[in-house]
Amino acid sequence: MGRRTTTLLKAGLSALHFSGASGLVSPLTRGVGVVFMMHRVSPEPVQAFEPNRILRVTPQFLEDVVRHVIERGFEVISMGELPARLSSDVRARPFACFTFDDGYRDNAEYAFPILRRYRVPHTLYVPTDYPDGRGDLWWLVLEAAIRQADRIAVLLHNGPHVLSCRTVAEKERAFHTLYWHLRGLPEERAREIVAGIARDSGFDSSTLCADLIMNWDELRVAAKDPLLTIGAHTCRHLALSRISYSEARGEMAQSRRRIEAELGRPCQHFSYPYGCDKAAGAREFALAQELGFETAVTTRKGLVHASHAASLNAIPRLSLNGDFQDLRYVDAMLSGVPFSMWNTLRRAAGAEVG
Repeated sequence: MGRRTTTLLKAGLSALHFSGASGLVSPLTRGVGVVFMMHRVSPEPVQAFEPNRILRVTPQFLEDVVRHVIERGFEVISMGELPARLSSDVRARPFACFTFDDGYRDNAEYAFPILRRYRVPHTLYVPTDYPDGRGDLWWLVLEAAIRQADRIAVLLHNGPHVLSCRTVAEKERAFHTLYWHLRGLPEERAREIVAGIARDSGFDSSTLCADLIMNWDELRVAAKDPLLTIGAHTCRHLALSRISYSEARGEMAQSRRRIEAELGRPCQHFSYPYGCDKAAGAREFALAQELGFETAVTTRKGLVHASHAASLNAIPRLSLNGDFQDLRYVDAMLSGVPFSMWNTLRRAAGAEVG
């Protein structure tokens, strides 16, 4: 998301919050609960060039959100409790679930102590290559390579390009140009391109995964907490819709088996890597059901509605985003109004195209 888009979205969410409009409409749009999504949690200040800052929130913001949803009357439940909650005819108070993707070490250092303090259940989805120290965090590699480069020479779909990276603005532009181009490629090819950029810039990514991600011993310690559920997130963190059926099934099934073998407990919950509609769709949802996962979460933006009882393999989430660390934005999104408006616009656009 570009800075201009972020600024406009913040203005819209602030208007919803301060006008009170979200409160008037929310009984129709807020659903029955929310599944929060996070990646990294750390107190370090944001750097001038940190395009992946959206994946990182501060411990203070996480604690603010936890206290806020509790004070607003939400019941915090585990992902394991979600299916029964949705199938119940009794409409209790709204619920909130807290989830984390990828297994960053800072989750255990900063986030989990906060959640334990408030007795908040939480779920961590782990790609099983990551605790082995051999995961490819290519989006972070790309950021690090651009940070120390003055220029990037790369072959894109329309020929060779040289991208200047001398200023922060140029680095931001280069990152977003490359990132979205790479997201449209077969993932193995995208990773090859990023590896080449890293080599050319002199960035050694060989220890990045081990430096940032919990290993199996650390996960075993974390898993002793009864508040923590460990879910699967594939083996290699690939966009499942971009690989074959057999590969996708293998990624999902093997990651589950590995987690169960390493941690000695059932693995009943799944998170689709990237999780957007271009990375996970009907085929992947059917696979999650076929493999017997109790729930599977996406990154599709939205709240949980009673109708999701029939689609537990495609649960939307609300991202706690590093660019939106303010409770007024959280409040506006918890109303469901932004998602209702977005879905209405998408349906209208689809009707026009059709």
